[in-house]
Amino acid sequence: MSNDEITVVHLMRHGEVHNPDGVLYGRRAGYHLSELGRQMADRVAEHLADRDITHVVASPLERAQETAAPVAKSHGLTLDTDERLIEAANVFEGKTFGVGDGALRKPGNWKHLTNPFRPSWGEPYLDQVVRMMGALDAAKEAARGHEAVCVSHQLPIWIVRSFVEKRRLWHDPRRRQCTLASLTSFTYRGDKIVSVGYSEPARDLVPAHLLAGAKPVKGKAKAFGA
Repeated sequence: MSNDEITVVHLMRHGEVHNPDGVLYGRRAGYHLSELGRQMADRVAEHLADRDITHVVASPLERAQETAAPVAKSHGLTLDTDERLIEAANVFEGKTFGVGDGALRKPGNWKHLTNPFRPSWGEPYLDQVVRMMGALDAAKEAARGHEAVCVSHQLPIWIVRSFVEKRRLWHDPRRRQCTLASLTSFTYRGDKIVSVGYSEPARDLVPAHLLAGAKPVKGKAKAFGA
């Protein structure tokens, strides 16, 4: 094994989900891609068609599996599953919980909102870092010298990127740079991450209200010292 061997692991967020009731679905089963979400998955598969991808893996949740399937198919690969790529656990699963919906005024919810730094309403950020770094390392090993695609979910992707880029883990959710069907790409030299890039191959398909307030896409990957 060469210390100069380059491997790229793309963390892809799943496409749009059919969720007419606006439920915080979290880890719940039964939430599939919408028709638009399937278009997003196909678009990213087309975008990656000429890349040297030798390994495709996804969270066990349906929306992630359905997003990964076109990428695996286009490269003639078997789609693997890694439980570590799953969505973050959240006590508000199955409920509607969003800005302006009155959830913050309900006394029954207050006990879950005491510590935004942990966070107190769901899976600790550090726990997400540990499992996501494990999934990244496993994908890097499986695709060593080539490229891998791992389909996961917005919060775990953003948290592991923040960890790698040495940012604080607590944050304003509205400022995450991880839109639907986006790619957060980690480049390894040997076993060390040397840069992180971000791209949005399906940006034109993302509903405008989901892009409002999002960080602008940067054309260059962020590099780290050798």
